[in-house]
Amino acid sequence: MTKSFNEIIGESVRLINEFKKREKKEWTPEVITLELQKQVGELSKFIMSKEGYYIKARDDMENYKATKEKIGDEMSDILFMLIRLADHYDIDLEKEHLKQIALAYKFFEENEK
Repeated sequence: MTKSFNEIIGESVRLINEFKKREKKEWTPEVITLELQKQVGELSKFIMSKEGYYIKARDDMENYKATKEKIGDEMSDILFMLIRLADHYDIDLEKEHLKQIALAYKFFEENEK
């Protein structure tokens, strides 16, 4: 069964609320942003590793072994943090993303004349 973007966001928000019950301290927008940065760093590390930018010795280091699953996991973590920020600020992420897509197409149309 395929779920809509808003259904996925809704499930994520429910999970966020479960995390909030268990976390030792409240996650402020600043803390969420720090976690987002950490996850982007991990994604960057795996992409650099996968694309062969590190020295050969790192190829055998477990924390640098990049797989499609590890890259996907980091991307999912990033999406989760973005959803958490959107929830905090009461932003309709689907609406905003669709608006950005429309603006990009409008830009292309206006600049291809």
